[in-house]
Amino acid sequence: MSSISTTTDQALPVTVIQRSRGLGRLGVGALWGYRDLLAILAMRDIKVRYKQAALGVAWAIIQPIAMAAILFLFFGKLMGLDAQVAPTPYLVFVLAGVLPWTLFESAVTASSGSIVASAGIVRKVYFPRLIVPLAATGAPLIDYGIGMLVMLVAMLVLGVTLTGQALLVPLMLISLMIGVLGVGILMSAVTVAYRDFRHVLPFLLRLLFFLTPVIYPVTILPEAYRWLLALNPVGGTIAALRSAILGTPIVYSDWMISTCIGLAALFAGLWYFQRAERRFADIV
Repeated sequence: MSSISTTTDQALPVTVIQRSRGLGRLGVGALWGYRDLLAILAMRDIKVRYKQAALGVAWAIIQPIAMAAILFLFFGKLMGLDAQVAPTPYLVFVLAGVLPWTLFESAVTASSGSIVASAGIVRKVYFPRLIVPLAATGAPLIDYGIGMLVMLVAMLVLGVTLTGQALLVPLMLISLMIGVLGVGILMSAVTVAYRDFRHVLPFLLRLLFFLTPVIYPVTILPEAYRWLLALNPVGGTIAALRSAILGTPIVYSDWMISTCIGLAALFAGLWYFQRAERRFADIV
């Protein structure tokens, strides 16, 4: 009776786990592999936002229109700003500024509390934590798209036509999202470490609102001080985005300054998020 023995020279695969350094700790490269999770979390936020809302998706239409109407009444008519933007209808002027500002404010607010709201999965399952604040921007983006359709209808009714400058809108939206993600990612990490900061953030956003040319044209300020408005991560971008839509002259320098500030905020947010992420599961 003979026996047959089989041996193999192939070595078993070896997995080496090493501590990542720098921005590699964020799992930025792994985001693509978790794109399905990103989509699921974004859809979850969208459904939660509208599931038990009496007005549903209509709220995305009513909110910018109501805000623009109030600003039109108080700042356009009572304070005479409509004359400053003529011949452009002040209602359209305000809508073109309110919509990107609402995107910024809503996305930053949602991102700031996203890690705390997702504490259950952050403690139990591994995935790139950066996905959580990124997914929080999904619902505000949907609202912005709906609001843009409303503004286009208002422009059609009021006789405002698009020009060739509108081709720059996608680039300006990218610039805007850079600022949104920079501030949102930073605030999401800060809020985990300092929970009372969620009460400070609304005040800071209200302050930044009046330092952003949303309800007034940049031209009402002395020329020597206009560049200061571009020092916030979305100020120059919002002004440029409105000019591209309405066909008025674009101040490219302010747009570039705001984009650079937004990039600086994004890198700062990623750096701080990377440093704070290691403690999320313990303190969230």
